[in-house]
Amino acid sequence: MDIHSKLQTLDFAIIVGYIVTLVAIGMWVSFRRRGAEDLFLGGRSQSWPVVGLSIFGTNVNPSFLISSCSVAYMSGFAAANFEWLAWWLMMLLAMLFVPYYMRTRVSTMPEFINRRFGRGPHAFLSYYALFTTIVSWLGLVLYTGGLLFSQIMDWPLWVSLVVLMAIATSFTVIGGLAAVMVTDAFQTVLMIGGAAALTLIGLHEVGGVSALAERVPDSYWQLLRSGEKAKYPWHAMLLGYPVAGIWFWCADQTIVQRVLGARDMRQGQLGVVFAAFLKILPPFLFLLPGILCFVLHPGLDDPNEAFATMVVSHLPTGMVGLMVAVLIAALISTIDSGLNSFSTVFTLDIYKKSFRPQASAVETKLVGRIATVLAAAIAVSSALVMDRFDRGLFDMIQSVIGFIAPPVSAVFVIGVLWRRATSKAALMTLIVGSISSISIGFCNLNDWPSKAFWPHFMLLSFYVFAGICLFMVVASLLTRNDSREEQLPSLKETYAQQGSRSRSLWLLWGVLAAIMAAIYLFFD
Repeated sequence: MDIHSKLQTLDFAIIVGYIVTLVAIGMWVSFRRRGAEDLFLGGRSQSWPVVGLSIFGTNVNPSFLISSCSVAYMSGFAAANFEWLAWWLMMLLAMLFVPYYMRTRVSTMPEFINRRFGRGPHAFLSYYALFTTIVSWLGLVLYTGGLLFSQIMDWPLWVSLVVLMAIATSFTVIGGLAAVMVTDAFQTVLMIGGAAALTLIGLHEVGGVSALAERVPDSYWQLLRSGEKAKYPWHAMLLGYPVAGIWFWCADQTIVQRVLGARDMRQGQLGVVFAAFLKILPPFLFLLPGILCFVLHPGLDDPNEAFATMVVSHLPTGMVGLMVAVLIAALISTIDSGLNSFSTVFTLDIYKKSFRPQASAVETKLVGRIATVLAAAIAVSSALVMDRFDRGLFDMIQSVIGFIAPPVSAVFVIGVLWRRATSKAALMTLIVGSISSISIGFCNLNDWPSKAFWPHFMLLSFYVFAGICLFMVVASLLTRNDSREEQLPSLKETYAQQGSRSRSLWLLWGVLAAIMAAIYLFFD
């Protein structure tokens, strides 16, 4: 789909105006906050709306937009499970993990593991966090966005990658997390509005909801599916999704750092609840256009062009530029979040812990900025080699997450819930688990020894996770707790120490649970 030929002067003006506005907002916030902690945690000053919008904006990126539309074009609403099953894992983040994170006043996830298990697991997880940030948050997202931007501007891929990374890096280097979160919130509003406009226009072209339902196979609306031909079997979803979800929502630096930037525990928890309610929207905003495209433009040679086809075929001049701005917003929102997380872990968990414990605030901030630029260069390089795997974009993204998540998910869950878990067991689990999980994932992505050899990738992720958990339990029983480990208090004690009441929060989660149950009953 040649997007570039469809853009008019007004579209380019809107795109340029958006970029200028975005950078201006980032710079404005940047010059208001200049301390070292501001660079990494925004001064722990953000309110719940900013936290929630930032989480949502970080989660939604061009890879998500394009791949969601593509998978919906091919198989319907089944991929909505990836959005609508997230709420209870986000509840786990808000109600179980956030109290411990806020109580210990940690800045990073490796720092939390250091408090729980000591220096060995902390050091390993620090480097592993850098690796996962480069792969899952920067490389994949930048590659997808670079391809799209190349089509829009008719530029070579490498030029698009450099330009996009330069925009995202500019205010991340200067303003840190505060600038990132405020611009994330601004972009999230733009993404929701633009995607909603595309969906409503598509529904009008089809003839309304009733006409759409009549022209689409009933199987396209089914959420929980079974059978050999099911793209996402219900048992694979229910077993495999929590493995990736625990890491993604509860233990990944890029997501959790948004919550750590809240002014207190309650604001952080409310921000997560807000983001969880927003997760109701993506299937209607980003999957539904793919189904509309299936009706309006059947037989596309490349389903990955479904989103672009809807944009250039059904939006008027000016609106096309707005949607391009939405995609740029999604890209920059995710990249700047990944850059800030990389910088935080590298500076606080590696540089200050291992090389310069006495580093001043000025030196720490300088190193953080250098780390951001370094991460940007590595991400551009990795994005140039991302097209080697012959797999659909959506499945590739979910597969990568599914195979980097198991060791971290196992250590965080067992470490928080079981006091008998030991430091030696945690370190062995991280080493053995990460090597095993990534090796299996690499073979699976390359179809070695054959595609038929492997079960569904989400089921395989669950099997790996179960094996790693068993390994950690056995290793803990064969070793003793180290004196450097910090035994966490009970959850009740943690809430009491924070002076927080959770009844209203549980009420909000109950309302959300009822809404999600109604949605599943409606579709299935």
